[in-house]
Amino acid sequence: MAFFLEVLIGGLMTGMLYSLVALGFVLIFKASGVFNFAQGAMVLFAALAMARFSEWIPGWLGVANPVLANILAFIIAALIMFVVAWLIERLVLRHLVNQEGATLLMATLGIAYFIDGLGQTVFGSDIYKIDVGMPKEPVMVLENVFAGGLLINKEDFIAALVAALLVAALALFFQKTATGRALRAVADDHQAAQSIGIPLNRIWVIVWCVAGIVALVAGIIWGSKLGVQFSLVTVALRALPVVILGGLTSVPGAIIGGLIIGVGEKVSEVYLGPLVGGGIEIWFAYMLALVFLLFRPQGLFGEKIIDRV
Repeated sequence: MAFFLEVLIGGLMTGMLYSLVALGFVLIFKASGVFNFAQGAMVLFAALAMARFSEWIPGWLGVANPVLANILAFIIAALIMFVVAWLIERLVLRHLVNQEGATLLMATLGIAYFIDGLGQTVFGSDIYKIDVGMPKEPVMVLENVFAGGLLINKEDFIAALVAALLVAALALFFQKTATGRALRAVADDHQAAQSIGIPLNRIWVIVWCVAGIVALVAGIIWGSKLGVQFSLVTVALRALPVVILGGLTSVPGAIIGGLIIGVGEKVSEVYLGPLVGGGIEIWFAYMLALVFLLFRPQGLFGEKIIDRV
């Protein structure tokens, strides 16, 4: 029982990290109606900015305290993501209002490649580390309940807690604020939203800024775990099944989808992997997403789109 709970908790914590990355896809889709293939590049670019500025600031400003250096690096990286978001809206999206979804999709692909190249040019292409002080050592808990206790990774636990708090804050933002409701209106119909006075350009800047902050937090967490390298872009691919499972338009769906896939990967690998030679964790999420695409393409919580002709 104790081992099963360890696997279950590990899956839940990994699932929250998947949800955090998937949330960036949901935010952009809710505001523009397009799937943002640049989200992985945004995660990488934000992580590179955080890693490099945390290295440069002590030398530039003579800051000896690593905590202060990390705070300053986070602020600078957040400001950079704001500027990137503003430039994307100003130079790309503003000129593509009311265009076909395929056009916007290709635009995000172009943005992704540009951000990848810009990150390599500005910050370098080596492997960098992000050290925000999260403990790396595992800890034993509930030793009085289970024989030997439960082994919990403290870094994963803190990362999952941060992800959960950010996801909850964004869910409240979409449901309880006027800006959040405006974002949903823009996603439903660009022209109708403009006709009732919703400033489409400002809404897109806001949502890309929020997605940039989400990418920054995700980049810090994954960079702390895996190191900041250009393979970090593939983390976004791990979140694609989460989006398909939960639904492209649902923030709660990103949470539930991430938890289901995180737990499913861990449990299937541990209990079914030895029976088939392992490797289930690699393809489990994509096979589950394929099943949903066949039988429920809008996902668990997504909105069914009905076109009237």
